[in-house]
Amino acid sequence: MKLALATDAWLPQVNGVVRSLTSTVEHLVRCGHAVETITPDRFKTLPMPGYASIRLAMAPRFGVRRMLDAAAPEIVHIATEGPIGWAARGWCLSRAVPFTSAFHTRFPDYAALRTGLSPAYFWPILQRFHAQSRAVMVSTRSLASELAQRGIGPTRSWSRGIDHDLFRPAGPRHPAMTGLPGPVLLNVGRVAPEKNLEAFLALDVPGTKVVVGDGPALESLRRRYPAAVFLGALSGEALASAYRAADCFVFPSLTDTFGLVVIEALACGTPVAAFPVTGPIDILGEDGRGVDHRVGRPAGAVDTCLARAIDGALTAERLDAAALGSLYSWERATDQFLTAITGALEDTDQGLLTAA
Repeated sequence: MKLALATDAWLPQVNGVVRSLTSTVEHLVRCGHAVETITPDRFKTLPMPGYASIRLAMAPRFGVRRMLDAAAPEIVHIATEGPIGWAARGWCLSRAVPFTSAFHTRFPDYAALRTGLSPAYFWPILQRFHAQSRAVMVSTRSLASELAQRGIGPTRSWSRGIDHDLFRPAGPRHPAMTGLPGPVLLNVGRVAPEKNLEAFLALDVPGTKVVVGDGPALESLRRRYPAAVFLGALSGEALASAYRAADCFVFPSLTDTFGLVVIEALACGTPVAAFPVTGPIDILGEDGRGVDHRVGRPAGAVDTCLARAIDGALTAERLDAAALGSLYSWERATDQFLTAITGALEDTDQGLLTAA
């Protein structure tokens, strides 16, 4: 299959969207598919307001068209609703080439935080963007249900995976986290307002709070919460060792569409505490034993009170957390991606996994 992937999120950005896309491309190529990637590093860029590490392509319309004309893909997957995504969408419509899209990020919520406008102001933009998509890929059932209520679809399942050679229970623990007063409570991710980190950092609970990641809110949170340990951005074995060194992984976000860090933590044997919202509720379920994948005993806990969720997660066994995390793989996730792509090419629902 000749496939083009158009995305505004790509290396050297460090986030769940980029990890999902790079891992999927790697497995597609390994399966023998030809994948043309149209990414910001092929254009002149400027920093995204408020996120200097995210660079957006400047006026990519004609460049995207030249690249897609040269690649002549059978289908295009448009991963993001940014400048490259809109340019690729326009090319597909002008050439009558089918495309799929994905809903990775709650841009209306993020934009509302930045502008003070209501999220309702931004949803029509996304409805228009996805309107001509043969399949809108989503990572969870609860997100599919929400998008259906907003008139975005048809949705198809595309879950996420883990590099199990890296994220595993056995291995060293991060030296900066050994010897800290326990329990050690860890969060990993972009340090930004939309991640709701203060709901975690402001908790009056025993132990030590550790934050791994970088972002625009890092310095202000360092000043406001001096008792917390901020390790900055980690990757590879250093990141895996941080997961393993924690007694509980705390995920306070209310806006993520999945939470790749949740399954990475589980795969390292670290129980998870979270709010019962899209992402964690789809991974852990109401009882902490999983939804699409089930395990015998809780791997963590979700609760509207984050402190109660932490208490519950601390009673979970590391073996049970690792058991749930082991059920997520990039091979399985890429199979779902290909199922949606193949169905879109055939313009039929046969064989497609409806997400809702």
